[in-house]
Amino acid sequence: MDCGEPVPPAPALRDGDPAPHAAVRGASAQVAPVAGRGAARVAGRGADGAAAPARADVVPARLVLEDGTQWFGRLVAGPGPGRGGAGGAWAVTGEVVFNTAMTGYQELLSDPSYDGQIVVLTYPLVGNYGVHDGEDESAGPRVQALIARELFDAGAVGLQPLAAHLAAAGVPAADGFDTRALTRHLRRHGTLRGVLTTDLGVPVEELAARAARWRPPSALEAGTRRPYRLEPPRAATATPDGAIPAPDGVGSAGPAVPAGAGHHAVLVDFGVKRNILRALVAQGWRVTVVPARTPADDILALRPDVVILSNGPGDPRDLGEVLGTVRRVAEAVPTFGICLGHQLLGLAFGGRAYKLPFGHRGANHPVKEIAAAAWAGAGGGEGRVFMTSQNHGYALDAESLEAAGLIVTHVNLNDGTVEGLCHPHLPVRGLQFHPEAAPGPRDAAPLLAEFLRQVTGGAPARAAEGAAVGAGRGSAVVASGAGRAAGAERPAGGTGPAPAAAGRWLAAAPGAVEGGIAGA
Repeated sequence: MDCGEPVPPAPALRDGDPAPHAAVRGASAQVAPVAGRGAARVAGRGADGAAAPARADVVPARLVLEDGTQWFGRLVAGPGPGRGGAGGAWAVTGEVVFNTAMTGYQELLSDPSYDGQIVVLTYPLVGNYGVHDGEDESAGPRVQALIARELFDAGAVGLQPLAAHLAAAGVPAADGFDTRALTRHLRRHGTLRGVLTTDLGVPVEELAARAARWRPPSALEAGTRRPYRLEPPRAATATPDGAIPAPDGVGSAGPAVPAGAGHHAVLVDFGVKRNILRALVAQGWRVTVVPARTPADDILALRPDVVILSNGPGDPRDLGEVLGTVRRVAEAVPTFGICLGHQLLGLAFGGRAYKLPFGHRGANHPVKEIAAAAWAGAGGGEGRVFMTSQNHGYALDAESLEAAGLIVTHVNLNDGTVEGLCHPHLPVRGLQFHPEAAPGPRDAAPLLAEFLRQVTGGAPARAAEGAAVGAGRGSAVVASGAGRAAGAERPAGGTGPAPAAAGRWLAAAPGAVEGGIAGA
């Protein structure tokens, strides 16, 4: 179900119909397996009022929302010790959100923007193609928990199963839930906080109160704690001082970048997805990644050709301490914001943000370009439409952006919300969606390349369309910034034009990126 469709009213119950089993307000229930599916459901009651027995090997799980409703399923993977699991019954708390994508579950579950969230996948069958090395968007799963209708065991067909992948990371997963009914409930009532637990004895009121007290994590803590650098492969055989080469067996799939060529980007990490890094490296850019709290002076001391503000979790209105940095950097250097970075740009220049009823999370969101950006060749506002990947619960207010002198460049065709902005005089642009989306769709991939090409005056990168969407397939070199302050990073100003052949399918190797994020 597309999240832009109106929700039809729930059908009225007729005399003699059983009560819906998916949501029960203030009641307890037992769980029994659904025949032939390996999932779970709330057991009905016979004529004598006795509950159907639960199968011994099924561990019941329930989700209690802050509005007092509860939903039932079964445990597939339990949490690790750091997430509330201690051998017996356990509980994890987070914001309950839904994602409408049919594929890409490994990428979305490892997206740092999902920190603190219990993710409900609306597509009824999850895990059918397993998980694969090098396709995580961070060091591993980042969600608080996963809820699905049916979680397929891909081990039966020789693939690495999703449940085992989550269990190894200590992330709980449960299936057997009526995810359609749960999604409709969230659409009607807005995003709600909830508790997922295997303890069926705790009163609903107690768990609802616990859910209501939950507070989201900060994007200031979601990214790296120390700076590091990513560089595309060089034609020269020598690696930079302190460089960590890509792991063995990960070869270059495109031409190497000549030594000394390429421009320099500084990425401020609020919880960056790896494919943003891959997309930059694929176009021949050297990238320095710095922590979210890095001062403007330290960022500018790195002499970047462009600054990228990454995606990240949480409420942008809670990040007031970095708005001064964002404004100062954007007034000095070409700046591009993605998702949360886009929202921070809007706030830094005087716009206003607000919480969406149930957010935009999926891979099928249509976005229309309605205005030309502030430089030639970056789209003429001719009405290009992109199918986009999105993951955010907040948006910028269009009227406040216009009052602040910014231009709204893109809108969501489902609900009319702001999806892009630019400054009328400065090379500053933000996109609410993910132009580098992994695993896709790739419609918007040229937008980041257009910006990079125009602000540097370089030749177009060959990777403009869909650069590095294939995860972890190329080669890169990472120069670690471990143990140094952001300001101590060696200045690396970009010299010379951007190479015309920047390495079409080069991607940052998973081990190399992970090496930079170690300790994050």
